[in-house]
Amino acid sequence: MAKGILGKKIGMTQVFSPAGRAVPVTVVEAGPCVVIQKKTVATDGYDAIQLGFDPKKERLVNKPMKGHFKKAGVGPYRFIKEIRVSPEESYDLGQEIKADIFNEGEWVDVTGISKGKGFAGVIKRWNFNRAPMEHGSMYHRRPGSLNATDPARVFKGRKLPGRLGGERTTIQGLQVVKVDPERNVLLIKGAIPGANGAYVVVKKTVKRAKQ
Repeated sequence: MAKGILGKKIGMTQVFSPAGRAVPVTVVEAGPCVVIQKKTVATDGYDAIQLGFDPKKERLVNKPMKGHFKKAGVGPYRFIKEIRVSPEESYDLGQEIKADIFNEGEWVDVTGISKGKGFAGVIKRWNFNRAPMEHGSMYHRRPGSLNATDPARVFKGRKLPGRLGGERTTIQGLQVVKVDPERNVLLIKGAIPGANGAYVVVKKTVKRAKQ
């Protein structure tokens, strides 16, 4: 069964396992989310639900989006994303989805926007090795040869300095360590993309589905 929820990254901390080992976890405020729209194979070519998370003031919404929310009978939300679902799953417009859709020990994939780190050189951006640091080298952290000179152009895909981070990133195969349904909080083992306060999408993992 496919399932997912929208949330917000709160920060990182650690919990202790029954064996006494410290486990690094990311705290995610997961939901409550509201079903804004249902999509089906008959009308849209695929099955999905559109979820809204983090309510906002109605005066901040334009007229087309006001109509979209009004059709579902819900208020406006800041973060809206689609989650693919199975045809046999049934959801109602306005239905709330909370953190308790996940259980402790489940494996999830988390998608978010990675931290933007500005303009970076090839050592930081692509993990290049630096050149010798002796005084006579004169070539310490530069990208190196651009290969063939006859075409008189830089080949597509060449790893060069540029903007690092600020991209949509998915971390797969993370384990849910704890679920707090009262506060709608998930503790997920390890780090997830984005800065504290950034929106994320938590879905049931695709690569461990058979386990």
